[in-house]
Amino acid sequence: MEDVLELYEQVYDARQPVVCFDEKPVQLVAETRLPRGVGPGRPKRYDYEYERRGTANIFMAVEPLGGRRFVSVTERRTKVDFAGQMQRLVDIHYPEAERVRVVLDNLNTHKPASLYEAFPPAEARRLLRRLEFHYTPKHASWLNMAEIELSVLSSQCLDRRIPDTHTLIAETTPWQDRRNRDGIPVKWRFTVNDARTRLAHLYPGHS
Repeated sequence: MEDVLELYEQVYDARQPVVCFDEKPVQLVAETRLPRGVGPGRPKRYDYEYERRGTANIFMAVEPLGGRRFVSVTERRTKVDFAGQMQRLVDIHYPEAERVRVVLDNLNTHKPASLYEAFPPAEARRLLRRLEFHYTPKHASWLNMAEIELSVLSSQCLDRRIPDTHTLIAETTPWQDRRNRDGIPVKWRFTVNDARTRLAHLYPGHS
């Protein structure tokens, strides 16, 4: 826990950006009847019936101090998909960075081995030289600021029926671009000292 919290307390360094990474499954749901339009004193009405169309996945990478986030929509969230996201961080989003420090949870796909499964050994090693993983403790994924950004995305974009991945991309891309344009940061206030005080029972030797 303190490893992640100390990382959050460091000053901004463009050469070694801190990027929080997480993902979220999205159920795809289509209307079976067209919604009825709005009218004077009458909101738009939807039929209670709907058609399930499987699921999609949203990857979220957010740089809290830089006020940037990158949203990717995929069909799955396999080891290969995760490796592709790490390649995008290194080569597309942060090509000038010496190292990208990534905060993520302990999902079994979030491992260096996933890059070796997706790429030839030399390419996997090249990427891992530019990546530094910092894991949140088990049952403490709330320490990952990407969860905050996913919550905002859900409330602003995913509070409606979305039938397919094309619609999902059309919803999330403008949201990403608008927040990046405005440079909205994530203001984290929970520090190492807070953890030692409020969560003292989690420390070994605490009586």
